[in-house]
Amino acid sequence: MAPVVHRFFLVDVVVLFAAAAAAAIPASAEAAASSSQTDALLAWKASLDDAASLSDWTRAAPVLRLRGVIHALDFAALPALTELDLNGNNFTGAIPASISRLVSLASLDLGNNGFVGSIPSQIGDLSGLVDLRLYNNSLTSAIPYQLSRLPRVIHLDLGNNWLTNPDYRKFSPMPTVKFLSLYDNLLNGSFPEFVLKSGNITYLDLSLNNFSGSIPDLLPEKLPNLRHLNLSSNAFSGRIPASLGRLTELQHLRIENNNLTGGIPKFLGSMGQLRLLDLSYNPLGGPIPPVLGNLHMLEELQIWRAGLVSTLPLQLADLKNLAVLDLTHNKLSGNLPPAFAQMQAMRVFGISDINLTGDIPPALFTSWPELESFLVHSNMFTGKIPPELGKARKLNTLLMRDNRLSGSIPPALGSLTSLEYLDLSANNLTGGIPYELGHLSNLQFLNLSHNSISGPIMGNLGNNFKLQGVGSNSGSAFCRLLSLNYLDLSNNKLTGKLPDCWWNLQNLQFMDLSHNDFSGEISALETSYNCSLHSVYLAGNCFTGVFPSALEGCKTLVSLDIQNNKFFGNIPPWIGKGFPSMMILILKSNNFTGEIPSELSQLSQLQLLDMSNNGLTGLIPRSFSNLTSMKNTKLISRQDLFQWLRTKNRIDTIWKGQEQFFEINYFEINIQLLTSIDLSGNSLSQCIPDELTNLHGLQSLNLSRNHLSCNIPKSIGSLKNLESLDLSSNELSGAIPPSLAGISTLSILNLSNNNLSGKIPFGNQLQTLTDPSIYSENARLCGFPLNISCTNSSLASDERYCRTCEKQYLSYFVMAGVVSGLCLWFGMFFSIETLRYAIICFVDAIQCKVMQNVSYINQFLSRGNTA
Repeated sequence: MAPVVHRFFLVDVVVLFAAAAAAAIPASAEAAASSSQTDALLAWKASLDDAASLSDWTRAAPVLRLRGVIHALDFAALPALTELDLNGNNFTGAIPASISRLVSLASLDLGNNGFVGSIPSQIGDLSGLVDLRLYNNSLTSAIPYQLSRLPRVIHLDLGNNWLTNPDYRKFSPMPTVKFLSLYDNLLNGSFPEFVLKSGNITYLDLSLNNFSGSIPDLLPEKLPNLRHLNLSSNAFSGRIPASLGRLTELQHLRIENNNLTGGIPKFLGSMGQLRLLDLSYNPLGGPIPPVLGNLHMLEELQIWRAGLVSTLPLQLADLKNLAVLDLTHNKLSGNLPPAFAQMQAMRVFGISDINLTGDIPPALFTSWPELESFLVHSNMFTGKIPPELGKARKLNTLLMRDNRLSGSIPPALGSLTSLEYLDLSANNLTGGIPYELGHLSNLQFLNLSHNSISGPIMGNLGNNFKLQGVGSNSGSAFCRLLSLNYLDLSNNKLTGKLPDCWWNLQNLQFMDLSHNDFSGEISALETSYNCSLHSVYLAGNCFTGVFPSALEGCKTLVSLDIQNNKFFGNIPPWIGKGFPSMMILILKSNNFTGEIPSELSQLSQLQLLDMSNNGLTGLIPRSFSNLTSMKNTKLISRQDLFQWLRTKNRIDTIWKGQEQFFEINYFEINIQLLTSIDLSGNSLSQCIPDELTNLHGLQSLNLSRNHLSCNIPKSIGSLKNLESLDLSSNELSGAIPPSLAGISTLSILNLSNNNLSGKIPFGNQLQTLTDPSIYSENARLCGFPLNISCTNSSLASDERYCRTCEKQYLSYFVMAGVVSGLCLWFGMFFSIETLRYAIICFVDAIQCKVMQNVSYINQFLSRGNTA
């Protein structure tokens, strides 16, 4: 719990100073002192960034959010000042050590600013200081031990800074301190010893640090007056000590988000003075002790995500003052007891994700007049939604998603005029959407997805009224929901045409109507309108007509999915300039024709482009190399993600050959969004542009089932982040570029059904892709993993050409050598007489031997004939 503080505005500095000065300064010196003090304040005023804002400074109109530093203030000129309050401004820089010259100071409040650096140890010299508040700044370094020597300090708040452990050996007990807050710093180690020696503390907040070890058994003995104890979000371990039961004054006990074990101790049921008990996010285990029903003063009980295995004890119904109950994320079973209707102070009721069964008792809503939040999602509740819910007129949040509720949506929900969040998704609801929901003028979030709700929107919600500034087709009660920010009706059985007015709901940022039976054209709007949509999902319906021109005014659109409809015609070029923030564009499985507009390359934020399964023709635009966000992998901060998709975190696309739903967790610090281009299943032709290989951040590229020809770009290996590549069922030829083997991230590859030839590259990542079907139906490919050896007949055409060239060149060289040799010998024969004589003699001798052999053969043949 945040500390309670009393704020004095900056104007009080002058008022309090004047009062102190009048009491402390003799009359003879009063004028000179006043002049000096005035000069000091005026000089400081002149140093501020927006000094003009002080021109109308009065007690009735105090000034906040001043910017500047406080070094320029001459503290020595203000010796009688007793209280300095600069809380809630934008002061920066370090806290000057000269602030210790305010020798009469009793209260110093510099909280909620931007001060940096260490806390000046000289503040410990302000012996009259009773109240010191430095919380919510960016102060660093160790806490000065000198602060522990302030002899009168009662209220000490150093929370929400970056402070580290003090030198505990020099730290003194602080017997006067009653309020001590060190929350949200960088403190660690065991429970601070000096705290145990400050015996008058009533308010102690050590939360959001990294203290560890056990909670001291001596805590009640050392700090017997504790009323507020907050040790949450540390690393304390072991059991909750039974000695805490002796803290008879304790009203608030917060020890959530630690490593405490051993179950919920029964002694807590004897601490009847408790108003708040929070044991959440500890691996406690065990049941909920029925004795907690004895805490009749209890106003808030939170034990969510604590590993509890239990039913809901009926004794909890005796907590008549309980306003907040949160048991979310445990393993509870059984029913929700109707006796809980006795807890008539209930304001926030949270029992989600605990597997309760049975019906939701209607009596709860007639007995809980203060109910603001009813959170029962992710259970196994059955039966109908109680119409009595309409009696809870203060209800702000109603989350009943992911149960087994059946029947229709009660029209009585239209009476909940304070409702801002309504989630009935993932149930078994049937019937139509009652037009009474149009009365929920404060509704911001509406999710009715994943049910069996049916019928046309107009038929269910028609009131035949007309909204000023909206087209004639505005007979929908949804047009009244002017506060609506999030609308999800997906995965139902809704039919008919969409009301034109939906495009003019000025606060609507997210709209998901996918996977219904909506039909007809989305009409072009007759007048200009203000569209705030960030995300639009129309996938899986029966919409017809050309690309919806109603989207043209949605300049902030980030995600658009209209896949699996019957849209036709050309993709309009204005998309390129019309959606400067577009990150996801999914147009697949429609009847779009014509060429891909080169203007799409102006979508500099685009990360996922899917236009597969249409009738697109022509070339792949070379200008796609200008898709800036695909050139590098991009991390999305959770702030940007929240601004983009709000709480909707689903992307439906084809990834690695299968349809996938990508879930994005908002609570992760950073995520990497899928970067993909899918143009498969069209009639695109000619070459794959080399420029596509400049998109180095691309993770998936699918150009399959087109009429692409030419070679695979040699620089395909530049796509170093590619995980999935599908070029199958085209007319590609030539060799597979060796650079493909250098993509270490590649896990899915399909080059089948082409005219590729030659030896398949081997090594690196490619050697892990052993499925022969990757390369099937390429008659002239050879090598691993195909069972085809790379003989001459299986070489690529260009490789065979090169081999033929080599043979031809070799023949030319041999012939040239023979001719050159003959010329040489004939030249020598006619020019050198001795050589000529020797050759003639050699030839004559050979001739003589040949003639002798011939004579012998003739004689042998003659004898054979005679015989």
